[in-house]
Amino acid sequence: MAEDILQQLGLLGVFIAGAIPWLEAVGVIPIAILFGLNPFWTITLAFSGNAITTFAFAYSSKAVMQRVAKRGKSEGKNMSRARRAFDRYGIWGMAVVGPLLIGSQIAAALSVALGVSAFKSAMAINAGMVVAGTIIGVLTALAIS
Repeated sequence: MAEDILQQLGLLGVFIAGAIPWLEAVGVIPIAILFGLNPFWTITLAFSGNAITTFAFAYSSKAVMQRVAKRGKSEGKNMSRARRAFDRYGIWGMAVVGPLLIGSQIAAALSVALGVSAFKSAMAINAGMVVAGTIIGVLTALAIS
């Protein structure tokens, strides 16, 4: 009974931690599995929490970028660098490296800022997260079994 409650609280923590930008589901998954949480539910809940905030960042970034454009602010050095990388690798390149290097929420917002629709951006970034997180989760589960 007490073990079930601890498992449920741990999985709730995985959901919340997966939703926090920069903490990322790909970082939470192996830690939670190493602590003994169920790999299937860990991966599922980490993705769910992450997906919610990824969609929120993608859809809210459109409004932010429109306000910046209305003010007439020019593109900064970092945004110029991001645009060059995005032009070279596209949304699927962002989906692969985003969750691992800059965070899925930031990758989604940046993709929208660079012209991808909010829905396509969030879906692509989440697809990259599913692939990376599943691989990390399965490898972790196999390593400890």
